[in-house]
Amino acid sequence: MDVASLYNEQFMDHVTHPDYKYALENATHEHDGVNPSCGDELHLCVRLGANGRIEEAAYTGHGCAVSMASADMMSDLMVGKTPEEALELCELFKGMVTGSEKDEARLENELDEAAMLKDVSHMPARVKCAELAWRTLAEMLKGDVATTTTE
Repeated sequence: MDVASLYNEQFMDHVTHPDYKYALENATHEHDGVNPSCGDELHLCVRLGANGRIEEAAYTGHGCAVSMASADMMSDLMVGKTPEEALELCELFKGMVTGSEKDEARLENELDEAAMLKDVSHMPARVKCAELAWRTLAEMLKGDVATTTTE
């Protein structure tokens, strides 16, 4: 795997100019995620609208480029989704970065630009980084209120 293919211009734009890294006011759900193996931490917030869909998603925190870019891509993808749709996307993303989901057309169609993180499956030390925001969202939506830890 060519690491340069992961750290492309589109990826780096999410790191240097994130659209969703801010404190979200009037969140209906909040959850903390921690990756103790590398120190990545994030506070994820979403606001569900009256229609039950995610109106807004945002995060604050710090971590490596992979975890921060992944959180930004995830936040963008989740706007407009129902909690059920969001959970399905979290499972699909997990399958992609762990290497069990390989249907590239499905990944690109459903995960949009987050599909660019598929090469993380070849970098075992980075899988937990990429998964942090997605796992945090899934646990939040499932009602698990303890801090999310990727171990």
